[in-house]
This record gives sequence, structure tokens and C-alpha cells, in this order.
Amino acid sequence: MEILHARMEQLPRIMEIYAAARAYMKENGNPTQWGDGYPDEALIRADIEAQKLYTCAENGEILGVFFFDTGEDPTYAHIDGAWLNDRPYAVIHRIAVAVHGRGVAGFCFDACFQKCNNLKIDTHRDNLPMQRALSRHGFVPCGTIYLANGDARIAYQKSGE
Repeated sequence: MEILHARMEQLPRIMEIYAAARAYMKENGNPTQWGDGYPDEALIRADIEAQKLYTCAENGEILGVFFFDTGEDPTYAHIDGAWLNDRPYAVIHRIAVAVHGRGVAGFCFDACFQKCNNLKIDTHRDNLPMQRALSRHGFVPCGTIYLANGDARIAYQKSGE
């Protein structure tokens, strides 16, 4: 597998993966996290243009997609709980895989950790598959953060220190 910047011509496949992720979440007890069509095409286009959207591919087939960025995330400025540290960090958002059980999410997490050994990510309280994946890959639950719209998310961090 390899991690590459997403390209605009891949947008239809990327949107298919996000649609499948929404269906998977709904089938697994998490109908509201992305239930409103999030992420929409305009957001994904902006992520691609900013070169912050990545694909995980194997033999030319896109197996997963995620947003990765270094720097402060405004939603992480306040946490009900405590981060592991206050060092500079990178964030992972909007991670989705096309096929479950092949280690795609773990490969993406590991690739991000190689770029920055202090990562933050959040997920919905009902997203049990993601919570298990994060725990399996060394992420520690640190508390609750709130999105701009007020929705609560469980915040995780993985740090090399």
C-alpha cells in the first residue's frame, strides 16, 4: 500500500468511499456522525486543492482516504479532559476505507505517525469500530471536544513521547 495526495480526477471514487462509509456507520449503530451527507463534495474538493487529502492505494486501487494536516485545529483548543502533551501535532480527519479488515486504516495511521509523532483525532461516541481501531493503533482517549456546531466527539491522541 502507498499513501499519495488525492487528485481531482479521483473525486468520484473518493465520494463513493465516503458514501460507503456513511452506510457502514449506519449499519453499525452510528447513523448520525456523517448522516447528513458529510463530507460533501465541496469540502473534499477544497481538501484536494489544499493538498491535505490523501489516498491509500494498492495496485492503483484506492482503498482509503483521509485528511491530514499539521498545525492547530480550533476544535482541539478546549478539551473536557487532558491531552497527553502540548507539543505541536498533526490531525487526521475524515478517514474512510473501502474495504474493512485489510488493515487500511492502520496503514494510514502508521503513515501519519511517521510524518508527525504527535497525532490527534476524534470520533463520535457511537463509532465503536473507529474507537477499536484507534485503540489497537496506540491512540489514547483524552476527553471530549466539541465541534463548531456543538456536537461532542471523543478526542484521541498518540504521541511518541
